[in-house]
Amino acid sequence: MAAKVFIDGEAGTTGLGIARRLAGMAGVETLSLAPERRKDPGAKREAFARADVAILCLPDSAARDAAELAHGLGAAAPRLLDASTVHRVAPGWVYGFEELAPGQGALIASARDVANVGCYATGSIALLRPLVDAGLLPADHPVAINAVSGYTGGGKPMIAEYEAGRAPAFELYGLNFDHKHLPEIVRWSGLSRTPVMIPSVGNFPQGMVVSVPLHLDGLPGRPTAADLADVYRRRYAGARKVAFRDNPADGRLDALPPADPDMMEIRAFGAPAAPEAVVTARLDNLGKGASGAAIQNLALMLGLVAPMAAAA
Repeated sequence: MAAKVFIDGEAGTTGLGIARRLAGMAGVETLSLAPERRKDPGAKREAFARADVAILCLPDSAARDAAELAHGLGAAAPRLLDASTVHRVAPGWVYGFEELAPGQGALIASARDVANVGCYATGSIALLRPLVDAGLLPADHPVAINAVSGYTGGGKPMIAEYEAGRAPAFELYGLNFDHKHLPEIVRWSGLSRTPVMIPSVGNFPQGMVVSVPLHLDGLPGRPTAADLADVYRRRYAGARKVAFRDNPADGRLDALPPADPDMMEIRAFGAPAAPEAVVTARLDNLGKGASGAAIQNLALMLGLVAPMAAAA
């Protein structure tokens, strides 16, 4: 029997991406509400009661209310996969990033409630957590994260501005230092000190590069860029949707999406004798950074794929 999946917020950017992927997914039946009933609490409650899994693609406050509504159904409540920010560090919710650490996929597979990882957080955590776990990056080390994303990550208002030609070619934002992804980056990267995060948006639809510069001579044991590469190569060996890649020969890296939009590419740049390195994550902000990650989590929750045996 096909598993029933309800997308609450299916008309948004992430919801549309999930619905498109579900259309070609065996073993799943998608439930839907007519547009005029999507904000009706009664209709939503009925859809939740019919679903095996409900995916929340809503603003934070609406996602919180929807989760409360679903949990109030008791034994009839569906499992939840929340694509908003609100539950990513909340007690009782499992963080939906299978490649976070060995065993994370099994936690997602058995969880009642899963919080889908954020786009900037996906790249940042994939770069930082392996280095912290390996002892190469102290948890209290001062870290700076630079990142650029395509404009589709900004939602419908930003998309409209760019597509109308009214937006700048490039801009920094989040300069009040309270970007919504910072709490999950700190919590799940293993850092104890909040990094300086400088996000930006460019005049291209999709794609993202997250980069972290490191002074290697200030790290324990003075590792080389090759040492960092070895950590990533081991950590992501056998990973489903994260891969370590060799560096481009020309020393350049664009922010366009990988050929597989649900894949993330990890690299470590540095000259052999240089005391500096830059580690990078390239991904599609709407793929591995949003809808693709949700489908990966959903497949685990429904038992459509087995949790990967990630390398330590």
